[in-house]
Amino acid sequence: MTFAQEIREGIPAHLPQVRPLDPAKNHAPKRKDILSQDEKRLALKNALRYFPTHLHTELAREFADELREYGRIYMYRYRPVNEIFARPIGDYPAVSKQAAAVMLMIQNNLSDAIAQHPDELITYGGNGAVFQNWAQYRLTMKYLSEMNDEQTLVMYSGHPLGLFPSSRNAPRVVVTNGMVIPNYSKADDWERFNALGVSQYGQMTAGSYMYIGPQGIVHGTTITLLAASRRKQDDCQLFVSSGLGGMSGAQPKAARIAGLVSIVAEINPKAAHIRHSQGWVDELYEDLDRVIDRALEAKNSKECISLAYLGNVVDLWERLAQRGIKVDIGSDQTSLHNPFAGGYYPVGHSCESSNKMMRDEPEKFEQELRKTLKRHFEAIEKLTASGMYFFDYGNAFLLECSRSGCEDAFKYNSYVQDIMGPEFFDYGFGPFRWVCTSGNPADLEKSDKIAEKVLKEILETAPADIRSQLNDNIIWIEGAQANRLVVGSQARILYADSEARTKIALAFNEAIARGEITAPIVLGRDHHDVSGTDSPYRETSNIYDGSRFTADMAVQNFVGDAFRGATWVSLHNGGGVGWGEVINGGFGMVIDGSQEAAAKIESMLLWDVNNGIARRAWARNSGAIKAIERQCSRTPNLSVTIPTVADDGLINSIL
Repeated sequence: MTFAQEIREGIPAHLPQVRPLDPAKNHAPKRKDILSQDEKRLALKNALRYFPTHLHTELAREFADELREYGRIYMYRYRPVNEIFARPIGDYPAVSKQAAAVMLMIQNNLSDAIAQHPDELITYGGNGAVFQNWAQYRLTMKYLSEMNDEQTLVMYSGHPLGLFPSSRNAPRVVVTNGMVIPNYSKADDWERFNALGVSQYGQMTAGSYMYIGPQGIVHGTTITLLAASRRKQDDCQLFVSSGLGGMSGAQPKAARIAGLVSIVAEINPKAAHIRHSQGWVDELYEDLDRVIDRALEAKNSKECISLAYLGNVVDLWERLAQRGIKVDIGSDQTSLHNPFAGGYYPVGHSCESSNKMMRDEPEKFEQELRKTLKRHFEAIEKLTASGMYFFDYGNAFLLECSRSGCEDAFKYNSYVQDIMGPEFFDYGFGPFRWVCTSGNPADLEKSDKIAEKVLKEILETAPADIRSQLNDNIIWIEGAQANRLVVGSQARILYADSEARTKIALAFNEAIARGEITAPIVLGRDHHDVSGTDSPYRETSNIYDGSRFTADMAVQNFVGDAFRGATWVSLHNGGGVGWGEVINGGFGMVIDGSQEAAAKIESMLLWDVNNGIARRAWARNSGAIKAIERQCSRTPNLSVTIPTVADDGLINSIL
């Protein structure tokens, strides 16, 4: 069966042949056995809804076995035969070009080169899913192949509810993930709802079809590390962290671009070897002293190099402290938003034995994990006492340390509080990205040059408070080709403000119209942005007016993008720091060289950034106040409420 035939077929009327799982792939850990017997019956009934009754007897037994063995029903039998990867847009069988672009983005998220657990439809973060099962994938792709530009596909946590009449100006796809009633948003609630097949954790760009591989976080990590390294005067600094699996795999690459020596620990050998084979980490070590000695050698000779330690990061931190090694910058990127389902592993246990304990002895696993977090925090305390700068990277590390009994865990700021918030988000700079749907590297190279030209033109007249941000991004885009950042689709990320995003997108649209770029471009961004995410321990952690636990901004952004020109929009519960800890949303916009696309660019990108700047300004963030006043001065029909800042002395004299 050809690729196009398989897409159009959707869920086969016959039973596909059972194929064994590939042991060379990373597979999701076995989830905890959380459902009651009645709930297990319900999970089977839910799964069988996708299939005709004459297949139920065989599939019911098979799905019951999957639920028993894996804690989920993935419907492995229905994995596609044709390889999943981001094909050129013309290869997708589709009535709507916009729908074809969505198909491309979905396949990129699930490709072996991108996805953390491809057979379980998980893109990154241990549980960041595109779909809950393969029937959902097949049915969604079929709908996308059939839909026209006056229909909208509605997606409920991976489930395609159906195609509904809309209009050309409406989004082609509206996605929600994990949107449960607030009182039912604890970690075990997710485990239960996901096992039942009624909700999923979409992370951020996994469930919104906008993940572009580790490049997406490389840029943000590079910017963060550049800013962190400016706090010290050393020429060649040592950075230590953990995680090489999903988004965390960006750390060694970012450290090299930032001119650092790095050691990143990873307990899963497969993940470490994948990053090594991709050229994202230079050398692998299983011996603690050897990797530390190699780092010291590189530091002394001012050799910028990335090293990986295959083992538990706690062992690494404790050995560094025991030897009195000077570490300049420290962080952590384990998936602690998901601590009890594969996001963090207790010290003294292998990856395999931890996975077994996680499923068979969940209470013991939690006890071991809590003890490990205390040791982790204590080792970091010793190194910070010797001058290390440590920041929380928004993965709920400090939150889980505090829950494990570490006193004063929040003495360390998050990177958003110290760097990303006041220097970037408050001024509207965030992770703008684009994908060249032709799949042609030449188109991406042309787009890089266009973006570089636009940034340099803006820099000529830019005010002093955003010149350093522009300069950092010019350095990034100038080196983008040489740094070999592409994994999967022909994509690029660039931290840009509203002005730059709009001007770059309009320049792309003109280049497509002239034929210089040969196919449409998909515009998007990470949800980890100025306006897209309400997350009190990460994206909005530098909001100090008491509103950081509210989610109006992210919800308003989702709604506003939908009627201003987005091709698809998404809204998620969970992402980065855990289910119930964050509300976030994103968009995708297909631009094709038309005037209609140009109008959507000007309308939507202005809102998508300035909604967040206005909120940050109302929180009395000084940089945001400057940025929104500047935007109001140059934008007709924009009028924003500016706060009056009360005198602290007055307040203190009254209370």
